[in-house]
Amino acid sequence: MVLLNKSEGRVLQMKYLDIIALILLIVGGINWLLVGLFEYDLVAAISGGSTAILAKIIYIIVGLCALYCLKFIPGIANRAE
Repeated sequence: MVLLNKSEGRVLQMKYLDIIALILLIVGGINWLLVGLFEYDLVAAISGGSTAILAKIIYIIVGLCALYCLKFIPGIANRAE
């Protein structure tokens, strides 16, 4: 059994949050691809329409993940140099 100190545990939690945010951002991007190519909104189809409360919650969560993922831009820019 591996024990982590507080700072290591926090880093691990942030890593999981980063991965979840990126996955949801990719899912949102695929949904927009489907909308653009085929006029098919997968989120709306799954949740009962684009005005359904579940669809709105999903759209909000994906949007928040996009805002959260903005924090990756400086790291990517630094790697390019």
